[in-house]
Amino acid sequence: MDFSFAWLADPQAWIALGTLTVLEIVLGIDNIIFISILASKLPEEQQGKARQIGLMLALITRILLLFSLSLLAQLTDPLFTVFEHGVSGRDLILGLGGLFLLGKATVEIHEKIEGGGHDAESKGKTGISFKSVLIQIMLLDIVFSIDSVITAVGMVKQLEIMVIAVIIAVIVMLMFVNAISAFVDRHPTVKVLALSFLLMIGLTLVGESLHFHIPKGYIYFAMAFSVFVEMVNLRVKANQKKAASKG
Repeated sequence: MDFSFAWLADPQAWIALGTLTVLEIVLGIDNIIFISILASKLPEEQQGKARQIGLMLALITRILLLFSLSLLAQLTDPLFTVFEHGVSGRDLILGLGGLFLLGKATVEIHEKIEGGGHDAESKGKTGISFKSVLIQIMLLDIVFSIDSVITAVGMVKQLEIMVIAVIIAVIVMLMFVNAISAFVDRHPTVKVLALSFLLMIGLTLVGESLHFHIPKGYIYFAMAFSVFVEMVNLRVKANQKKAASKG
């Protein structure tokens, strides 16, 4: 794929750019959640920097994959066979990434529920290094980027549209990542809900690696409905606090 600006005069290309950008933002939500949760383990003065670097790493990973489409295509070629099913490099990456997400989310939920309180969280923040957080973010960026790039390749043919859509999506995520992180940190139940999303995404990745296709629409509908219910719960609790303070 070579760069060409002929698409600028094509209205359908602009529609494709807008649609792909929205999809890339939606696909990046799970990335934001993961980065926010990992960054929250660091001292407060390092969290913003970790989130920004994490998203910039995601941008670099996506663009490198877009410029290496031939390599990406080779990842779908079977490397070996298990029970008459071919296992490709993409399957291995998605499977290992999914298992990592399942394990990481389970540990985080356990710490949140069983670890108890502010003191435990403060101790955790001093026990994890900035470098280890970035390494974990980078590994999952690769997994999430493969999904993102495959979506882009399936929608449009112009490489420049893919690159522009990815850049715009990451810029939008950079604008909102701090607000999302602050909201998640303020509401412990939202953090547990976000971790449950990671469990669901991890299970989806493992399923994809085993060639069990789960339509993304079902996943995002379940996530959106859960968020709606949680927002209602938060609103009810806020109203109850106001009523109690007046009483």
